[in-house]
Amino acid sequence: MDTEPNVDKSATSIVDQHAKLTVLGSTVRESIEHVEVFPAPANVDIVRFTTDELSSMCPVTKQPDLSHVVIEYQPLDWCVESKSLKLYLWNFRDRAVFAEALAAEIAGEIMHSAKPRKVTVTLTQRPRGGIEVQAVASLGG
Repeated sequence: MDTEPNVDKSATSIVDQHAKLTVLGSTVRESIEHVEVFPAPANVDIVRFTTDELSSMCPVTKQPDLSHVVIEYQPLDWCVESKSLKLYLWNFRDRAVFAEALAAEIAGEIMHSAKPRKVTVTLTQRPRGGIEVQAVASLGG
């Protein structure tokens, strides 16, 4: 993956960058370790992903935790490809992790892979025991 800060957005370069996407257009039946990115189009200020399908496990009881997550970032040179994000989030299905650590890890992955100006992940864990947990992790500025 090209990580140069100034992306060549000519038609040839964009086709070359899209060729580096390995998940989109492929049949993938397992989780992946990192999201994939593509060159950010001009004039896109904010990208927001929302899902109610994030699952993980409580690190103490090993019971399933279901969460709503909103991932919002301000792209600089790269955008996150959505299918790769879905497959990345599958990583957490069998992982024992607290909501706060999960929000921070997802924010870190977006910052590392897409290098946006700023990323904010808001994770709302569905109530268990009558308590809803909301964790917000932000990086950049």
